Amino acid sequence: MQQAGAPRTIDVRGKRVLVTAGAAGIGRAIAEELAAGGARVHVTDILATSVAEAVAAVPGLTGTAGDAASEADADRVLDEVGARLGGLDVLVNNVGIAGPTGQVDSYADADVQRTVDVNLTSHFYFLRRFVPLLRASDRDPSILAISSVAGRLGYGLRSPYSATKWALVGLVKSLAVELGPVGIRANAILPGVVSGARMDGVIAARADASGMSFEAMRETYLQKISLRRMVDAADVASLALFLASDLARNITGQAISVDGNVEYL
Repeated sequence: MQQAGAPRTIDVRGKRVLVTAGAAGIGRAIAEELAAGGARVHVTDILATSVAEAVAAVPGLTGTAGDAASEADADRVLDEVGARLGGLDVLVNNVGIAGPTGQVDSYADADVQRTVDVNLTSHFYFLRRFVPLLRASDRDPSILAISSVAGRLGYGLRSPYSATKWALVGLVKSLAVELGPVGIRANAILPGVVSGARMDGVIAARADASGMSFEAMRETYLQKISLRRMVDAADVASLALFLASDLARNITGQAISVDGNVEYL
């Protein structure tokens, strides 16, 4: 905690952080932002090449390749975090996939199950393993779950994805109640339309399902945003930095959007 009268700064120096799916996209931006602020950051991601590239590019970053939806891989991450960081102060459950696009009766069962496994079940795997480490922390321990604007709005043709993102909001609100008495905070970040290759893929799939061109579908997304622009991964990372810091020590159980105010989906 900062002393009374001291300048108010976002300080995460020395905090031990784990970011799932942290080698690319939003997770990578969060890892870089926290590492730049002096945190000791470990990432896990499914592609070993991405983990190796991130570790080589970000000073001090460590990483483990693995599937967050695999219990065995989650166990391995726990072992490596213990060996490299010696504990944990911030868990960023960021992992998620887009899931299938189409009418609800068109989905393959395997695609729905994989979406649930990655976007929701994996969060429980990491909570079970890392909450004990957070309990032992004396550095304002916290949990951040990366949900989505689709976790506060209905999202036709993307119901498996939306269902998991709504579930994460309920999860952090429940965690805030459950873990608050031992000093652990839990919040969800709800990114909106985030520019980049992943969003381009989502737009392309939705355009194909709707019989529209990519350009026309992209414009429909922009027209749903009050600011008429997409957000960047860096915008999400800035909020994660704040929520991980002591400045947010009394913020818990919240679902906070970073989306330019998406009005509908």
